[in-house]
Amino acid sequence: QVQLVESGGGLVQAGGSLRLSCAASGSIFSIYTMGWYRQAPGKQREWVALITSGGSPDYADSVKGRFTISRENGKNTVYLQMNSLKPEDTAVYYCNIVARREYWGQGTQVTVSS
Repeated sequence: QVQLVESGGGLVQAGGSLRLSCAASGSIFSIYTMGWYRQAPGKQREWVALITSGGSPDYADSVKGRFTISRENGKNTVYLQMNSLKPEDTAVYYCNIVARREYWGQGTQVTVSS
């Protein structure tokens, strides 16, 4: 069974940067989108960014201009470069891949201190 393994979370001061990575443990065919969601304490999970199979990115307004999503198609790996981090970016970040079925990572904690 394919699993998504995330890494790169941690504690950073406001204004700092982190890079999240998500790699699939096996092959996933017919990927439509790869993306990231996040869930802050007491809040619902929200969409952050996605990138299509054609390489087109899209971002939530709250992260536009600060976050950059990228992918390595051959490795089924997706990245999220997060710059100018704010305390309100604190959340558990989840990797998501939509193919013939949907896959989710286990989540990685990002904490931004003020």
